Amino acid sequence: MRILSGIQPSGVLHIGNYFGMIQPAIALQAEGEAFYFIANYHALTSVQNPDRLRENSRRIAIDFLACGFDPDRGALFLQSDVPQVAELEWILSTVAPMGLLERAHSYKDKLARGMVASAGLFIYPVLMAADILIYDSDIVPVGKDQKQHIEITRDLAVKMNETYGSEPDRPIFKLPAPRIQPETETVPGIDGQKMSKSYGNTIDIFGEEKETRKRVMSIVTDSTPVEAPKNPDTSTTFQLFSLFGSKDEIAEMRDRFRKGGTGYGEFKKQLFDKLWDYFAPMRKRRQELLADKLYVDKVLVRGAQRANEVADGVMIRVRAAVGLT
Repeated sequence: MRILSGIQPSGVLHIGNYFGMIQPAIALQAEGEAFYFIANYHALTSVQNPDRLRENSRRIAIDFLACGFDPDRGALFLQSDVPQVAELEWILSTVAPMGLLERAHSYKDKLARGMVASAGLFIYPVLMAADILIYDSDIVPVGKDQKQHIEITRDLAVKMNETYGSEPDRPIFKLPAPRIQPETETVPGIDGQKMSKSYGNTIDIFGEEKETRKRVMSIVTDSTPVEAPKNPDTSTTFQLFSLFGSKDEIAEMRDRFRKGGTGYGEFKKQLFDKLWDYFAPMRKRRQELLADKLYVDKVLVRGAQRANEVADGVMIRVRAAVGLT
């Protein structure tokens, strides 16, 4: 089984990225062959400073390794180091219905947040489909908000298979399946909305201690008095603590919420302590990686070589099917 996922180098990684994509992706290494790419082609729709894009891309590679990716069990590489994906994007775009792309939730959401309606932003789902299909991917771990992109990918794969008359037992493309962890579908930000760099409500994985504490202590709460009972199910602080605490710790905090007598500030301090301790081993590993530039370079080169081997095989099949060879 091949697992495929990607992450944009559009900024610093936050705990929403970690629980929504990185942690489940790393856990899936035990189930099959992992192909994880740094989506620098995708990032061009929002990052148009070349130095920042290069810096962000390298930071993502370091952070991914620090969080537990094992390069002996999978491939970590830059999307742009497999240029065949752009060729496949074009081929897929020739069968992609405009209506299908116009219905993409992420496109509408980005326009609503003021992004320029570029052609690249509009056909973003086609490039994502190419990313997935070019590696014969079986499983794609995604957040709930990305599920529609997997559905679009499957639609385009079926369209290609039908258009170019592949035999039922020898389709051009596999149909990938999403893997969503219900408990971490959406990680709330400090304002209660989905945690996102676009909303400015994030808590960074590897932020400085002072800034991380400040972000945690600024989590929005209601005006319930200290002595009054509080509802843990509507509390961002409690939801975030539930990502880090043990079963017993979560139950104990839930009980304290309902009993009253503890202020939100105390709960936030407890959340910060758990969060800071949780990422401590990863911070240590990250410092080791920052001191070993060649290791990171080797991981990316080796990952790209493996990805290109698979992509080349798929593109031989695709080119023959559509009549380019």
